[in-house]
Amino acid sequence: MKKNILDMLRAAGRNFTSGEAIAEKLNVSRAAVWKHIRALRNNGYEIQSSERLGYRLNSTPDLLLPEIIQHGLSAKIIGGAFVHKDSVDSTNRLAKKLAQNGAADGTVVVAEEQTGGRGRLERNFFSPREKGIWFSLILRPKCLPKDAPKFTLLAAVAVAKAMERFSLRAGIKWPNDILYDGRKLVGILTELSAEVSRVNYIVVGVGINVNIARKEFPAELQKIAASLSEVNGNKNLPRADFFRAVLEEFDTLYAANDFSEIFRLWREFNVTLGKNIRVISAETGDTFNGVALDIDADGALIVDVGGERRTVYAGDVSIRAN
Repeated sequence: MKKNILDMLRAAGRNFTSGEAIAEKLNVSRAAVWKHIRALRNNGYEIQSSERLGYRLNSTPDLLLPEIIQHGLSAKIIGGAFVHKDSVDSTNRLAKKLAQNGAADGTVVVAEEQTGGRGRLERNFFSPREKGIWFSLILRPKCLPKDAPKFTLLAAVAVAKAMERFSLRAGIKWPNDILYDGRKLVGILTELSAEVSRVNYIVVGVGINVNIARKEFPAELQKIAASLSEVNGNKNLPRADFFRAVLEEFDTLYAANDFSEIFRLWREFNVTLGKNIRVISAETGDTFNGVALDIDADGALIVDVGGERRTVYAGDVSIRAN
């Protein structure tokens, strides 16, 4: 109902829409219209009212509500189903529960804040209220479990392409960290539920630092984290517009199902290849230095270690001074 009322108010632009007209079109009472108008105002919508003229939408809140994000969203798969929470411990945890209960391919789970956000290697992820975009996608691709890591690279490319829409440029450090001036803007965590020969679901969690000032980060993160507003000359970005762009870019790449193109784009955005790096291997636990050469057909990193090539499927990579 709220979405239908919003659609009518948006369509009217700067004109007023009478409560009677809304009630008649939606086949509800004027009292019901007023109830939903009040609920919209409680959610941060600025709706002007006039006894004689009706209602006019003056502004929408900078929240990641479904009726805001889905309005004008151009996507085939991503965002058809949408779950919004004011606060949640982790969007990935919630998304996995929803996926286990049959949530559809492309379902979006987003929160205004996370109280227990986490990144790769079980690191905590700073997720303050209404300062970033903390979301997870439920995917049900027809692929083998070994292909799941590719979706991590897909997510990184989607965010980088969305940034380009806002004239922002950053680099991707293998496999998926998006950096600005060596500091982390975006974290991505991919989790898999699978059987031997089929994927049940993939949950891709993405945390984007949008409008966090440097001084707002915890002291231990101020030298290693950055936000899009900093890339944007310390000017805040509209979170809803940026989120919509990310979902559209992800949808385009996901629907095309062409990882050769995704890897080509990843190489364009990457800041890892050709650099001296230090690798902590998640497979063996050992640490080694080398030169990042390329990614292979699975998205794994190929590293030259003293003339010997090693393939890294999972691990922690840091770029060293040349």
